[in-house]
Amino acid sequence: MKHKPYGIYEAYIKRIQDFMCALLAIIILSPVLVIVALLVKIKLGSPILFVQERPGRDEKIFKLYKFRTMLPAKGAVIDPLQDGQRLTPFGKMLRSTSLDELPELFNILKGDMSVVGPRPLLVRYLSRYNAQQARRHEVRPGFTGLAQINGRNAISWEEKFAWDVKYVDKITFLGDWKIIWETVRTVVKREGISAAGEATMREFMGTEK
Repeated sequence: MKHKPYGIYEAYIKRIQDFMCALLAIIILSPVLVIVALLVKIKLGSPILFVQERPGRDEKIFKLYKFRTMLPAKGAVIDPLQDGQRLTPFGKMLRSTSLDELPELFNILKGDMSVVGPRPLLVRYLSRYNAQQARRHEVRPGFTGLAQINGRNAISWEEKFAWDVKYVDKITFLGDWKIIWETVRTVVKREGISAAGEATMREFMGTEK
């Protein structure tokens, strides 16, 4: 079933607002983007950006941009179990402050993402969602979302997806700006950065029926 916009805001205003917000943020934060890029180059080397395919609206695949936070993997195969060893103190700082996410502003500008929406996850998760969880792909993925202000990586995958679907079912102007404001508060307080015992969040293997 194709997603129907909740109202005028979602249908006609949200995308224009996303574009303007991303453009303004890139202009204002351009010194920060340059400084972080230089620090990544100095501390982690090249490439500066982490580029990975992620599923967007209607599961359309796009390339997500982030600043690198990890050292190169040992060998050709990336092992998620090595994430804790590859994540440097500098990388942890970038993640805790969400500075590593800033290149996603260009994804928003391009139309791959929205400012607010379900976070874009790994392509390999697509086959692991149940029908309800897969509804998170009915809208553009977001820079932040309801799950990010209600526990971030400290809650379970099932809780995250429940928040995502709740957002999909009711997208409003005031709701989006409340999420943006709460995101700023969460980042400042550095809440929910990682799951217990994990570098970020354990891999989603599917929900038991």
